[in-house]
Amino acid sequence: MPGFQAAASDPSAIQVADQVMQAMGGRPAWDATRYLHWVFFGKRTHYWDKSTGDVRIEAGDQLVLMNINTKKGRAWEKGVEVTQPDSLAKCMQKGFAWWTNDMYWMFMPYKLKDTGVRLRSLGERPTKDGKPADVLELTFASVGLTPENKYDVYVDKATHLVTQWSYYDKATDAEPRFTMPWQDWRHVGRIMLAADHGKGDPWVVTAYDQLPRTVFTSPDPVAVQ
Repeated sequence: MPGFQAAASDPSAIQVADQVMQAMGGRPAWDATRYLHWVFFGKRTHYWDKSTGDVRIEAGDQLVLMNINTKKGRAWEKGVEVTQPDSLAKCMQKGFAWWTNDMYWMFMPYKLKDTGVRLRSLGERPTKDGKPADVLELTFASVGLTPENKYDVYVDKATHLVTQWSYYDKATDAEPRFTMPWQDWRHVGRIMLAADHGKGDPWVVTAYDQLPRTVFTSPDPVAVQ
């Protein structure tokens, strides 16, 4: 992506990131995938139109319909639309934070060369299950909601798919807050996505070539398979 920190990244790390993208189907397949749906740890249901930036987020008794580019939209709480401007603005902020967090858990391997990202090679290490992996250190140059974060991303040497990651609150932290798996890789439309991110339950993951516009404009329940 424009703004990827290539000059500040290790060439060997960039090579591994390119192998990851190819293993998942390649950049053209990602670009050609328009609609994506997933459920984040059973808590929040997302529908995303990658072309327009429109999203639908269902979180318990809260519903947010917004555009992630403009950060404008509509919201409902317990079936009642939020119309008071300050309350609606808070709903938009919450919705954008939800989407930013949950999207990264779902699509991080597609964002290894995203705007503001720096990649460093940490060499070869075993994952928790003992398989050899190339490890990438991922940090950020003043982008996103949490630019101080850091990740160690484990890439399987045989499949070139991400199989584990470690999260650090701050790039200076000596130990990660958690280390979680990226498993159960499956074909979803044109691309591959991981459905197992730990904690037991596989994620619901779907790609669509078409979705009714009402998914992103109406509070009515979504009626697609």
